[in-house]
Amino acid sequence: MKKTFYLSSLFAAMLLVACGPQQDKSVSTDNKVVAVPDSTIAQIAKDAYLYGLPLVLMDITRLQMTHPDNEAIYKPVNQFRHNSFFPDASFKNVVRPNADTYYSIAWLDVTAEPLVLSLPDTKGRYYMMPIMDAYSNVFASPGTRTTGNKAGNFAIVGPQWKGQIPAGIQTIQSPTNIMWIIGRTQVNSKADGAKVVVPLQSNYKLIPLSAWGKPYVAPADKTPSFTMPKGDPNEIVKNMPVDEYFNYVNQLLAQNPPPIADKEALEKFATIGIGAGKKFDFSTLSDETKAAFNNAAKQVFADFAAEKTVAAKLVNGWNLGRPVIGTYGTDYGSRASTAFFGLGANLREDAIYPSCYFDAEGNALSGANKYVMHFDKDKTPPANAFWSLTMYDPEGYFIANDINRYTLGDRSNLKTSADGSVDIYIQKDKPEKAKEANWLPAPSGDFNLLMRAYWPKEQMLAGSWIPPVVQKIK
Repeated sequence: MKKTFYLSSLFAAMLLVACGPQQDKSVSTDNKVVAVPDSTIAQIAKDAYLYGLPLVLMDITRLQMTHPDNEAIYKPVNQFRHNSFFPDASFKNVVRPNADTYYSIAWLDVTAEPLVLSLPDTKGRYYMMPIMDAYSNVFASPGTRTTGNKAGNFAIVGPQWKGQIPAGIQTIQSPTNIMWIIGRTQVNSKADGAKVVVPLQSNYKLIPLSAWGKPYVAPADKTPSFTMPKGDPNEIVKNMPVDEYFNYVNQLLAQNPPPIADKEALEKFATIGIGAGKKFDFSTLSDETKAAFNNAAKQVFADFAAEKTVAAKLVNGWNLGRPVIGTYGTDYGSRASTAFFGLGANLREDAIYPSCYFDAEGNALSGANKYVMHFDKDKTPPANAFWSLTMYDPEGYFIANDINRYTLGDRSNLKTSADGSVDIYIQKDKPEKAKEANWLPAPSGDFNLLMRAYWPKEQMLAGSWIPPVVQKIK
């Protein structure tokens, strides 16, 4: 991410003298008027927009998933919803859903007291319980890779909590009181899911600390006091007026105090009225300054659109992803981009997600063509847990097809060639019988591919293994 110049209120005032009044615009911040050039306003607004985007997307998703009107994915706060099926093409609540694991999802609020996450012995079955703060950073990831497969109990506490945790319970401190768990348990087949995974899910528990060691029944649903935002969270944000967006950010910053490391950035944002509890008053701004804010928001999404297809970043036509994912520090651009393209992304050590929009010749992938991906013998994605290749539409959702197949991978009984290699056929129409097992159905129009490698091996983490090209069949 490019280094940006963090503009303090004092420096903004100095610019008024240096640049001359005719080049400056006044921005009201907590009853103080700070003079800032439009070009500087645009850059600060863009940086602030990127900074706040994960907060907003996380909160919209939280509201949608904890409102009973959204019956398909609903569960109250501090309770698990266990999905014992794979999403289909109608699922639009989270971009880039997977068809490899059963999800165990919960939104947490530990403002009142800690919660104990109780996990069973999974008998060797791979699982993970990544926990994200309100900014979408993964700050803990209990599971096979980190804590093993034996039973364990974890007390999840908020940033300000002080108290005693019973012996035998490991403490996990969250940077924010609001959190999101997106647990995943490996599923090898529909029968395997019913026989092995569903019983495991029933033993993933969230229990208030005050109820630990006592009989506990989760409280009944209550009528929520909020209105559920409707639609694709990304589209909701893209269509949100900029003043509404920044006031939403200000509200969320107050509810989820940012870390000390963000102090410099927040001082910069404060010069244009963005900060915890502030009121962003768009009506007081000149038309030119309003345009600077609006253009900054548009530029964010234009950059996102360009980012996924920047040829310079591609290897064999694949974008191998950012080196920073899951936890971002002060790399706010990576955090925002990841939230937009794949909210809920894991740590690289837990999963790597190469994506592909182009064939070997640099042309956009389209169902008008037929493609093949060829893996030499023993050269499929190196993963300690499993790997898969999933088809998505341009917006990042599954594509309806006659056989309801959205992914292929190492649990798909792929047919190997005589030399031990594996070919995956990517096309709209059903191929000949001998190739059907290795067929990933495509739509008639544009599509893209996402590879997942759970618990990737070192050669994948180091970049010494790269996906093969998607070759157009002529």
